[in-house]
Amino acid sequence: MVLLTDQQRNEILNAVADAIISNKERILAANEKDLAKMDVKNPLYDRLQLTSKRLDDIAGDMRNVASLPSPLGHVTNKKTLPNGLRLHRVSVPFGVIGMIYEARPNVTFDVFSLCFKSGNACVLKGGSDADLSNQAAVQVIHEVLKQYGVNPDVVTLLPATHEATAEMLNAVGYVDLCIPRGGRRLIDFVRDTARIPVIETGAGVVNTYFDKDGDVEMGKAIINNAKTRRVSVCNALDCLLVHESRLGDLAALVKPLLDHKVTLYVDGPAYQLLEGHYPPILLQPVTEESYGTEFMDYKMAIRTVSSLEEALDHIDRFGSGHSEAIITQNEKAARQFQQAVDAACVYWNAPTSFTDGAQFGLGAEIGISTQKLGPRGPMALEEITTYKWIIEGEGQTRP
Repeated sequence: MVLLTDQQRNEILNAVADAIISNKERILAANEKDLAKMDVKNPLYDRLQLTSKRLDDIAGDMRNVASLPSPLGHVTNKKTLPNGLRLHRVSVPFGVIGMIYEARPNVTFDVFSLCFKSGNACVLKGGSDADLSNQAAVQVIHEVLKQYGVNPDVVTLLPATHEATAEMLNAVGYVDLCIPRGGRRLIDFVRDTARIPVIETGAGVVNTYFDKDGDVEMGKAIINNAKTRRVSVCNALDCLLVHESRLGDLAALVKPLLDHKVTLYVDGPAYQLLEGHYPPILLQPVTEESYGTEFMDYKMAIRTVSSLEEALDHIDRFGSGHSEAIITQNEKAARQFQQAVDAACVYWNAPTSFTDGAQFGLGAEIGISTQKLGPRGPMALEEITTYKWIIEGEGQTRP
């Protein structure tokens, strides 16, 4: 992998993108078989589903990755010591990256493109729900790699079994880094079980705070986009926090959600304001569990807060460190919010739906890291490289 030139990698990635388009029927047929085994009401159904348009987008993302500068060989630090030794810190691949993910066949292509561009081999462990889709995707990739004389094992799909997961998590000396991408249960299991290094990604309990100085029309658009654009993704809105002085605007803020029949779990003050303005069947009393839930569905919690500080306390308690947002015309409040919130991505007057590698101009993403050690936020090419020190001398010895 490291001996391939960037030009060769780009040519192969573009060839795989072309192969995705020319093999659409084959990939979609496999995906249909996976979809047939899942209840259409399952929140994961949307994540599992591939369409002709989504395959076009996947191929476009792969071409974007190919067009990006190589993340390898960058000199990130250099110095000459008093004894004449010349030091260079150079970016290099991790080596072998293991990826564990759920019903998301698009991840198969995204991970391959990012790993291949950055000189990493990848071992993929998808969920059983998407196994046929993943097999079809990897077959297409393998066919292109063989055409270019590249060992197809640089991308390997493991069986969709619990035993395969255990093997990967214990593959000390074989897998350099494991990245789980999915719900909290999967991430907790991987972190607690793995004997190899892990970067946590994916779980997103996302909040948006509508401040006392928020603009209603802007708020309507942001809340609707964050909640309903794609409810099954990790950047979707789960809880709306509303300043008590703006409860009179709450009915207007959530009105666009009616088009998607979003169920609202609301506290007492919000309930009183929404009665008669929102269908009773879609209006439910909030529970403590509602505030810390990643719904991945047309559901959202609402809480009334008395101050910015109370909103921050809520996010500190219930947020997952993924993405948080404030809607306000008050710059001081916005800056305080952005400084105080402990999350990978913090928005002011924009929806959390933008937390995405492609939207950030990174080509694609291997996941959204919610941890603090190492990468944070959308992980793309730079985040899946490490570095080594190159030292040159003329026979110096250490005293």
